[in-house]
Amino acid sequence: MADLALVVLAAGMGTRMKSSLPKVLHKIAGRSMLAHVLHAGKALGASQAVIVHGPEMPAVQKEASPIIAGCQFAEQKDRLGTGHAVLMAKSALAEFKGTVIVLYGDVPLIKTATLKDLLSKLNAKTKMAVLGFETDKPHGYGRFIGTKNYITDIREELDASPKEKKITRCNSGIIAIDNDLLWKIVPKLSNKNAKGEYYLTDLVKLAVKAKTSVAIAMCDQVQVAGVNDRTQLSILETAFQTEARKAAMLDGATLIDPSTVYFSADTKIGKDVLIEPNVVFGPKVTIGDGVEILAFSHIEGAVVGEGARIGPYARLRPGAEIGANAHIGNFVEIKKAKIGVGAKANHLSYIGDAIVGAGSNIGAGTITCNYDGYEKHLTEIGEKVFVGSNTSLIAPVRIGAGVNIAAGSVITADVPEDALAMSRAPLDIKEGWAKRYRAVKAARKAENSKAKDK
Repeated sequence: MADLALVVLAAGMGTRMKSSLPKVLHKIAGRSMLAHVLHAGKALGASQAVIVHGPEMPAVQKEASPIIAGCQFAEQKDRLGTGHAVLMAKSALAEFKGTVIVLYGDVPLIKTATLKDLLSKLNAKTKMAVLGFETDKPHGYGRFIGTKNYITDIREELDASPKEKKITRCNSGIIAIDNDLLWKIVPKLSNKNAKGEYYLTDLVKLAVKAKTSVAIAMCDQVQVAGVNDRTQLSILETAFQTEARKAAMLDGATLIDPSTVYFSADTKIGKDVLIEPNVVFGPKVTIGDGVEILAFSHIEGAVVGEGARIGPYARLRPGAEIGANAHIGNFVEIKKAKIGVGAKANHLSYIGDAIVGAGSNIGAGTITCNYDGYEKHLTEIGEKVFVGSNTSLIAPVRIGAGVNIAAGSVITADVPEDALAMSRAPLDIKEGWAKRYRAVKAARKAENSKAKDK
């Protein structure tokens, strides 16, 4: 494949989003719309990328830079249309030779395979290709003017004749074009149209005048659907989740109630995984084969090993590493902690900034007290440790292998291997005390009642 560059238009303020956040940074499946687009383009092997953004949008640069190395940025101060926006990228690509794909930061569900198909339409005689879709409701979209495989023009809705408005093949706005041709014809764009803007779509007729054919590739409409407000954002979230659930099941996972399970864009699910209703996967989650995830669990930034059992009502936070065949039960929270093979924390516990050895058992109500108000500290628990219920482990602390910790203990110092650790007051029983206490209270209550009656 010839060298490829991406130009991503991301200058929209998103006024209809009613947000101080740039529109392209709003998220679908835990990933910003801009990141969705960049990941799709990156998978094509693009050697360069230029993000065209609006004034004072440092957050856009911060989002894009880690995704594509050497990503460049161009500012569009005046929003004069898509053609004008592309022109802002010219200086960044001054030395580039190859093909340019123009993408949109608010069109997040475009697939890499679709872009590959678009690129496949280019050859020596066809130096431009446009991505389109078919719809029975074409109102508002630019219409393809031409034959089945090639077009000579795109007519915008406001400029279309009644006959042209009946055309159902519509323009997505995404194009692939030879770099030299692009910069030859972009300066020739005119704003003599109903909106007074420089339409990128007018490149088609300019390309034809430059003696090159313009091919088309087609895709599902949802792939090229844009977002202008939060209702459209939610529609594309639903579309993404529907496809992700289907893909997970086709790859060997069982979803008891698929419509209640929510994936992130990068969720990785193994085979023979069982997912019960109302489970949410945040970003950066990998689930091994044969895992059971029970209802109402929330998992983010975690790795779960083969055969583990999670939930119900479990929360795995970033940095959680759950070993094979481990059990994390109801109302247990794990944060930045490694849980060893076969270890169990079945009830009502918080394990943060910790290492729990293989085969250890963490009793109900156990807490690793990892924060001193200023810094986080590590709790190390060896293999085959039994931690009794309602234990507080005051970090930093190390519990040796084979230790038993008595219920209700507060552990403030290291415990050597195979020891019993117990920290609680002796049991003091006062026989008859409760009966005497009740009598005193009853008499006092009776006296108060008599006093009120007087």
